[in-house]
Amino acid sequence: MTDPWTLARDTASAAGVTLTPLVTVEDADRINGVIDRTWGGQRLDREVVRALAASGNVSWGATDGDRLVAFVLGWAGVDERGLHVHSHMLASVPDSRHRGVGAALKFAQRAQALDQGIKLVRWTFDPLLARNAWLNVGKLGATIDGFARDFYGSMQDTLNQGERSDRAFIAWDLRPEPGQRVPPSADDLVRDDDGEPAMTSVGSGARRIAIPREYPDIRTEDPPRADRWREAIATALESCIADGLVGIAFDRERSAYVFAADGDPA
Repeated sequence: MTDPWTLARDTASAAGVTLTPLVTVEDADRINGVIDRTWGGQRLDREVVRALAASGNVSWGATDGDRLVAFVLGWAGVDERGLHVHSHMLASVPDSRHRGVGAALKFAQRAQALDQGIKLVRWTFDPLLARNAWLNVGKLGATIDGFARDFYGSMQDTLNQGERSDRAFIAWDLRPEPGQRVPPSADDLVRDDDGEPAMTSVGSGARRIAIPREYPDIRTEDPPRADRWREAIATALESCIADGLVGIAFDRERSAYVFAADGDPA
């Protein structure tokens, strides 16, 4: 298996950035610059970055020259599966997306966690965002093992304002080499029917849940259709989780999750 820090630094180099620990209150100002360009209307208290670093939860940034273009931030947590890293924020400025910067930061987070003896990272994300689905379940090989409607309640940042804050729960086992799984054959639970979500009855096997390739565009151009997609995906994810299925792959060609029984080959 590739050394975790080598994987992180090589991925960063391929993306044209350098990995940098963020530990000072001045670094918090740089982080807030990225936050503003990503979400808008939201800020991180300056002392939080310093407190996280002092408690062993160092945040990591990606720099392009002297400019911070992305960061990842989290802390150690405990749940029913034991000790893990809760990854709370990952953000990249618009002109640094789609080139592997996010993956490099997640690999740095993985390397740091493994150095500390932690073997699991958890976080939440909006399951309607195909770009994030591809990174989380595709590139990293993490799984979806939970879902909640309106997890954060009403959010006031520019990106999420007026949107129901549904979130899928991610579990990333850090021990295997990161990488995508080949999607197994599955029945369509939700398919894209000319831009509209169409739900179908399926059996007890693997299920495929399609999502829009560019949900933010639908939200801007046709809010009622966006609401129909949000409701369909929420219902489908709840059904899969209730039946003991786990999101094990993301089929990028179809823009669709694949859920199967935990341990099924992919």
